[in-house]
Amino acid sequence: MFSVKSLFGAAVAAIISTAAFAADLPQPAPVYQPVVAPEPCCGGAWYLRGEVGVGIMNRTKFIFEQNPLNSSNFTIQHNSIADTTIFGAGVGYEFNNWFRADVTAEYRTKAAVNAYGLYNLNGGTFGDVYTGSVRSLVVLANGYIDLGTWNCLTPFIGAGVGFASNQLDDLVDTGLGTSGSGFGTNPTHTNVAWALHAGLSYAVTQNFTVELAYRYLNYGSVTASINCIGGCNPDSYKVDHLNSNDLMFGMRWRFPPAAGVAVPLSTRG
Repeated sequence: MFSVKSLFGAAVAAIISTAAFAADLPQPAPVYQPVVAPEPCCGGAWYLRGEVGVGIMNRTKFIFEQNPLNSSNFTIQHNSIADTTIFGAGVGYEFNNWFRADVTAEYRTKAAVNAYGLYNLNGGTFGDVYTGSVRSLVVLANGYIDLGTWNCLTPFIGAGVGFASNQLDDLVDTGLGTSGSGFGTNPTHTNVAWALHAGLSYAVTQNFTVELAYRYLNYGSVTASINCIGGCNPDSYKVDHLNSNDLMFGMRWRFPPAAGVAVPLSTRG
């Protein structure tokens, strides 16, 4: 008769033998479970933008450029230019979480120009008053650096360069103490433009952002000649050093990148 001890030993031997036999059998292939890689936050995507704002004009000059055929001691005594309203749109690309770039086009509405000047003639003092307006189309290529995000708020800085098409409209010269007057030629001049940006954006959703921004914009000059009623050698007048402190409210609509790629579990660290 077998003892209990013998039976127990036989059972252990059988288990060991079965395990060894199973180890020799081909093992099934590992199961690869697809996992969608997470989309990178706020990077690698196209976006559209729109903005409105006000341009506070700064240190613009109204310069008298005398015709070489004329001779006078006329000088500008005072000049001013009013603020302008800005409407803009653009398209851009977010390269990663900290750098993005776009191309923008904006229309700057008519900014009223006013000036007056004095001259002496035959012992008397006379003057001229000038009125007109400047409007502009500005196109810029811009780059921005996002400085980190806290509670959906992202401060940023940037710079841009491009061109501005400036038009001096309805320039009128009215004589003071004389009956003389004249009208401008409504010219358009194209200049290099450049800008510096700083602002704060807020991510309302992953794909919609609003922003408040400050921008310094320098966008050139424009010159018009005055044709006198009754005929004269026309002098020219230059609205120079067009530059503005712009306060902007903008919105960006982001188009997310394609969905993440399926990655096998066995390849993940």
